[in-house]
Formats: sequence, C-alpha cells, structure tokens
Amino acid sequence: MNPIERHSLNSRREFLTTTASGLGAMALGSLLSEDGLLSHATAATSPQIGPMAPKQSHFKPHAKACIFIFMAGAPSQIDLFDPKPELNKRHGQSLPQSILDSARFAFINPDTAVLMGSQRTFRKHGQSGMEFSDLLPHLGSTADDILMVRSMHSGEFNHHPGQLLMQCGVSRFGMPAMGSWITYGLGAESRNLPGYVVLSAGRGSSGGATLYQSGFLPTSYSGVLFRNTGDPVLNLKNPDGLPQHLQKEGLGVLRALNQKRYQEVHDPEIASRIASYELAGRMQLTAPELIDLSNETKSTLRDYGVGRTDPKGNWRGSLPHLNTMDTFARNCLLARRLVQRGVRFINIIHASWDQHSDLDSQINYNAGVVDQPIAALIKDLKQRGMLDETMVVWGSEFGRTPLGENRKGRDSNTGRDHHPFCFSMLMAGGGLKGGQVYGKTDEIGWYIAENPVHVNDLHATLLNRFGMNHLRMTHRFQGRDFRLTDVGGKVINDWMA
Repeated sequence: MNPIERHSLNSRREFLTTTASGLGAMALGSLLSEDGLLSHATAATSPQIGPMAPKQSHFKPHAKACIFIFMAGAPSQIDLFDPKPELNKRHGQSLPQSILDSARFAFINPDTAVLMGSQRTFRKHGQSGMEFSDLLPHLGSTADDILMVRSMHSGEFNHHPGQLLMQCGVSRFGMPAMGSWITYGLGAESRNLPGYVVLSAGRGSSGGATLYQSGFLPTSYSGVLFRNTGDPVLNLKNPDGLPQHLQKEGLGVLRALNQKRYQEVHDPEIASRIASYELAGRMQLTAPELIDLSNETKSTLRDYGVGRTDPKGNWRGSLPHLNTMDTFARNCLLARRLVQRGVRFINIIHASWDQHSDLDSQINYNAGVVDQPIAALIKDLKQRGMLDETMVVWGSEFGRTPLGENRKGRDSNTGRDHHPFCFSMLMAGGGLKGGQVYGKTDEIGWYIAENPVHVNDLHATLLNRFGMNHLRMTHRFQGRDFRLTDVGGKVINDWMA
C-alpha cells in the first residue's frame, strides 16, 4: 500500500505510537550516533536513523560494495574476450543458411552480409590460461582474479532498451536501477556521501539519467552524478555572502517544516528531501577532500594512468574538448576512494563503443582508455585487502556480430552490428571465483553453446553475493511487487568463491 494511504487509515493511537515516537527516535538516534554514543551495530539495525542507514542482509554477505564499469555502446567480444579461429578461417563467407533462416538483425542486410574475422591476436594469461586480446595486456595480468562470462544474452537489439535491461532488470522507463535496488535493500555505510555515485567519461550513454534513476523507489536511492571538472556536484558551495551559521539556521527551519509536513502525510519523499538537504551539508566538507588526489602516491597515480592524454583523432569514445584517458583513470581511482568512504555502489559509464564502422582503430582507442585503469583498480583493491568485499564488474548492453556491417551508407565490413544473442562480461572480487571462464559460444560466435546467462541471472547472482535473496527483495508499487530480476533470474552457483 502507498505510505500516504496507509497513514490515512491509521487510528489516532497508531499515529501517536508510530509517527511521534519514530521521529523522536530518529532524531535521538542521529544525535547519539553523531556523538559516538550509539554503536555502529545498533545504527546498522535501526531503521530510524535515515533512508541510507545500513540494513541487515537476508544472509551473510560476501560483498559490501560494487564498482560497475558500464561500457555503453557494446564492445566487440570477438575482438576482446572470445577468440574465434574458425571465424577467421571463414572470413568473407556468407552466414550459414541454418542461421539465416531464423536470425534477426538490427541494421545488417542479410542478403549480402559476410563473416568478418578479427585482426586481433589472443594470448593466454596467468595460471588459469585465460585468453585476452592484444588490446588488453593490463587486464590480462589480472586474469587469475577475473571471472570471464562468455555466454551472456539479452532480448534487446537497440542501445537504450538494452542499457535499461542491464541496469534496471527490465527495458522499461521508470524502473529503479541496480544501484538503487542495492542501496534500497542494504543502505550504505557513509553518512557524508551518497550511497550510489555515478562517474562518466567519454560522450555519455544514450540512456542518460534513466540508467541510474530510482524509479518508484524514494529518490534517496537515486544515483548521484559526479562531474569531472569543478565541484563534483552542482551548487555544493554556498553563494558568496552566505555565512555558514546562516545556512545552518535556514536548514534547521526547513527541516522543522518538512518534519511537520511528514507527520501530517507520511510521504516518503519528504523524508528523502530531509535526508538530501542534510547530506548536501555534509558533502560540502567531504567532497573536496574526496576528489583531491594530492595525497595519493606518484606510483598509484602512474599505475592508474592519471595524466594520460588522448591521441589526436576522431574517437567515438571521446569528444574533442575532453581528455577521456585522464578522466577515466581518475574515475577508477575515485571509485576506490569512494568504496573506502563507505559508498555502496559506484557506476562508471564510458561511451561509446558503438563501432558500426572503423572498428579496428576505434576499439584500439577505447581499449587503451580503459585497460590500464581497470587493471590498476583490481590490483589496488587486492593489495589493500579490499577486493574480497568489493565486486568489480565490466559489462555492456549486448555484443557485436561476427558479420561485417553492410548497412547502406557505411563502409562495408569495417565494423560490427548489434548482437544480443551472446556477449561477454568480466567480474572480480566480492565473493566471486576468479581465474575461470564460464560459458561457451559456437565456433563463429553467433549463438551460445554452453551455459547461457540471462541478464536477470547476472542480477540474481550479484544480489546473492551481497547477502540478498533476489526473490525477497521487492517493493510494492501500484498493486504489484516489483524486483530487480522482474519475473526471472536464477543464482549461478558455479560463480561462487
């Protein structure tokens, strides 16, 4: 039931019991916590401290935080993670008729399409012998910590629906994103930063803010986009001439008015508004220190690639006025710093990998942007003893075809089209078993041959590592119980460490 409707049905006695005492406990709990008189364990189990207070999981968790690195636009798995020597042998041949009879295409003209092999070379890495393209030498050095899944599949052919499915569990507008569901279920350990932070590099994804919205969940659980230049959040600084004590008094009056209205209608958005105002005040002191990398060692900055500059060229993974190589490196380092400060979910979005033409040079650039910083992030987390409880995920909305793109108006066979039938993802840490390749595609990379994994299976398994049963983590909205995994999803036990 809607909280406002539920409240309107309460008796006077229920109102006095649940509301008056609840708000009093919230205020008292907050004051005691700030003064160090309320233990962390008590704070973690007390729902009155605020919407982002840590909450109990369904069972013992392995992961405490997730860094989801979203490669918007769909990288070519055939050129990065899933070598296909048979495809190379058949380069220039037509797709087998058995596939043509049942295949769907986004932009390709199937009558004249031909198979396109990869120009990349692959090498085995680590004790696991995991294969990576020559474009990813740094990631290859972390092979024994990585779970590579080659059998992901999706039902969405186009970018925005596919991105919604990957981030929100369904390809519809208005649904909560993965980070929103996780913070809704577990809260966060940081009082001074949002529980869910979004960092971006490159052009930006076609899905925009719909990929980190809270949907019908309270807005406290929305992703907060941090900017790459200037203040990380707009309007974080006080206007000139506004002294600190005057701002504090104004916020106090605003809180009192909001609490009075909350007592009257019990709208959860009012509680979210109160929490947002107070969080913004704390972030004024916290955010500048967060983005100041001067206390990081020179070797750390060098390992992540901070200070790199984009090569000259027209790169679809960047814009002329952006230095995407440096931005992405900083974002990976910031992600580690955010986890250290108790942020639950960080989404790093890099776009665009939508390489319908000029594949070889474009994917070379994009891989160069992300390879070193992601590998440095995994190694850094591991060296600090944080990887076991921090999940790092590389993912996208779908993959690319083993066919060369032959759309009218494009240079034929220099790029690849959308391919939702099979694609690859990488994961590390957070209770997942590294050094293994899961799933297999057929000899040309068109269909899955072993262990198919739907996007909702991925979500169910990630939630499991956070100690959450995906079937139980629901929210009732408009008469229906919703969940991240919608009406599907199964936990993949083979991934467990």
